Amino acid sequence: MFKNRLKERLSQGGTVLGTFVSVNSPDLVEVIGLSGFDFVVLDTEHGPFTVETTTNLIRAAELHGMTPLTRVTKRSETTILRALDVGTHGIQVPQVNDGEAARQIVQAAKYFPLGNRGIALPRASDYGFLNPMEYFKQANEETLIIVHCENKTSLDNLDDIAKIPEIDVIFLGPFDMSQSLGIPGQVNHPLIQEAAERVLTITEQYGKAAGIFAIDGEQARKRAEQGFRYITLGIDVTLFAKACRSEVAAFKQTSQIL
Repeated sequence: MFKNRLKERLSQGGTVLGTFVSVNSPDLVEVIGLSGFDFVVLDTEHGPFTVETTTNLIRAAELHGMTPLTRVTKRSETTILRALDVGTHGIQVPQVNDGEAARQIVQAAKYFPLGNRGIALPRASDYGFLNPMEYFKQANEETLIIVHCENKTSLDNLDDIAKIPEIDVIFLGPFDMSQSLGIPGQVNHPLIQEAAERVLTITEQYGKAAGIFAIDGEQARKRAEQGFRYITLGIDVTLFAKACRSEVAAFKQTSQIL
């Protein structure tokens, strides 16, 4: 059974930095870990992953001290169950728009008495080597639950979502929120800033961590200064593309060959 160091740091008021993984490459996950990130979010919502492929990405993250999380495709019991059973340390759930949806997620992610997660002897329980009762208790304590606030309905219902004790992080998705507010792609628009302030206010009120997506390190730093404590910096492919463009540009600037 894992010790969720990310959840521990957030509970102590710390700020953590991660990135989304969209490529099925354990090697790339290892590089991300060696680079100093605190966590990775394995993106099964947008990435071409199966439960089987995420298992090896989870192992790669654990190998280098990163916390592996999984963004699931939806909040169904089976989807959440399978993500957790292969050993992810937490789930990130898109489009959580009201308190009832958040409660359904908790029910699917936690064992009795907090929920009704299905019982088996998966990788998460060390394949049955752990005492079952001790495993159920530890899983309930250590599993991190992050819910997305990415449209106006969710923003309007944020109080009902945040008051649920087992929700750890409320994650503002600026791009989806901009679309919901009728300003697609305008993530620096005043309406997005108002949404960010509301997320910060509500999470502070209910003792949660506020999360957000940042496109680069400078924006991530500014979001941390603003009060966000769970920050995802870009996506694996965009980080790689940026590094490639930068090096090619540096070569062309000084090369006499081209």
